[in-house]
Amino acid sequence: MTELKKTPLYATHCASNARIVDFGGWAMPLHYGSQLEEHQAVRTDAGMFDVSHMCVIDIGGTVGSDDVRTFLRYVLANDIDKLKTPGRALYSCMLNAHGGVIDDLIVYLVREDLFRVVVNAATAEQDIVWLNQLNAEGEFGVTLMPRRDLAMIAVQGPHACEKVLNTVPAVCSAAEALQPFGFAIVPATPYGEMLLARTGYTGEDGFELIVAADAVTALWPKLAEAGVRPCGLGARDTLRLEGGMNLYGQDMDVNTSPLDAGLGWTVELAAARDFVGKAALLRAGCRATFAGLVLCETGGVLRAHQTVLTAAGEGVITSGTFSPVLQQSIAFARMPSEVQVGDLVQVQIRNKQLAARVVNLPFVRHGKALVN
Repeated sequence: MTELKKTPLYATHCASNARIVDFGGWAMPLHYGSQLEEHQAVRTDAGMFDVSHMCVIDIGGTVGSDDVRTFLRYVLANDIDKLKTPGRALYSCMLNAHGGVIDDLIVYLVREDLFRVVVNAATAEQDIVWLNQLNAEGEFGVTLMPRRDLAMIAVQGPHACEKVLNTVPAVCSAAEALQPFGFAIVPATPYGEMLLARTGYTGEDGFELIVAADAVTALWPKLAEAGVRPCGLGARDTLRLEGGMNLYGQDMDVNTSPLDAGLGWTVELAAARDFVGKAALLRAGCRATFAGLVLCETGGVLRAHQTVLTAAGEGVITSGTFSPVLQQSIAFARMPSEVQVGDLVQVQIRNKQLAARVVNLPFVRHGKALVN
């Protein structure tokens, strides 16, 4: 059996009695005792997640050239030219030639000859192979450097920002000016250089902090002392579901078009720019409705792979859970394109068919329910 990979915070999680599970080949904390309390901490105060299993890749080019930007124009379905100045980030999918999603990622414009991307842990190795292949085939001449010397903590919640700034006062002036999907690199903090990004995966405000791997074990306990609650993958999943955020491998994969996964807003088809998978997307178009479901009856919980029965044919739940904020079972579902928000559908749960209502995503944003 292959030994699980460990983040620099693995020993810290074990010392805190976290329940450790296999997540994409990484030994990661599922929870530290109460998944529900961790979820509520993020919705009402501040929680933090070890996301060091995700892979940072720096893409460099020749000073004074636009070779990195040219490369990313071709690689990404979203338009990298939306990033006009350093300090801005962009969410995008990376597609194969058939329009399937190889991965979803965030790309940061550090400077014109250096862009940083953060990709998913389970897909990191194949992403690196794919990027190197495209670089070689297209003779773009960029350099790709995986940065396993870096670690990342996500601090999320309505009080996340103030607690980060109280913990690391050196970042205050840079952080206070950041807008959503903005970031700053602060060269001198007690934890060395820190990239501070106004991004996250919970539907709450907060920061993602990238520091050297050998400094993260000092940062984590300081954040805890400031009242930021350690949270595991369990709460991260219920939070991202309430927040309407896709999970790679469940809601989209190499066989799924982003247009059929509710990610059409991340794809720029109108511009003349070509990118990998564009021709396939233009041929196929959007073939499904991807929306939320709220269970209208008791007697079950919505889960991935359950069949959705609609007047237009069958669909499938891609992710499902019980929402602590709504106190109802919720899900994402891919259904026939004729299905519309407001429709009632039936979900096959074991030997029962239970009614569910089709709703817009997200379910929750900034702690407030967006559906009744």
